[in-house]
Amino acid sequence: MTRKPAQSPAPSRVEMTQVVLPGDTNAHGNVFGGRLMQWIDIAGAVAAHRHARSNVVTASIDDLHFVEPIRLGDIVVLRASVNWAGRTSMEVGVRILAERPGGSKQTHAASAYLTFVSINRRGRPTRVPALLPDTADDRRRHAAAMLRRDRRLELRRQILARHKREP
Repeated sequence: MTRKPAQSPAPSRVEMTQVVLPGDTNAHGNVFGGRLMQWIDIAGAVAAHRHARSNVVTASIDDLHFVEPIRLGDIVVLRASVNWAGRTSMEVGVRILAERPGGSKQTHAASAYLTFVSINRRGRPTRVPALLPDTADDRRRHAAAMLRRDRRLELRRQILARHKREP
């Protein structure tokens, strides 16, 4: 399996915009968490697909932090970027901004980190290009993504070790 040439995260960046409609909200007039997760997954998948230049599947959503409520009528801006790329998987960060009706100020509403796996036509994992973080912000995101990856792997190791000890 040959590795594709390394690339910058810039060409794979995504900005997606949604308007919060009544069907997207709960009884309090705030966006459903599940609806926001759907939008996050789509934006993240597009960024991962652009980087991998192949189909991708969501392997996990590790962190989703709701910072501010998103309300009926708000404009939601989702910005996705590949933060780290391994052999067949990638971490994508998604930052969610909310813009109130009639205003131009965007507030940070949520953040999420997802892992995607590149797959071939048979649904098997396939190699992705290495990531070349070329700005200070890209390098910061890459370093943080490596720490999150280490945390995921350590948690997995602990779970497997505990599972082996339990009857």
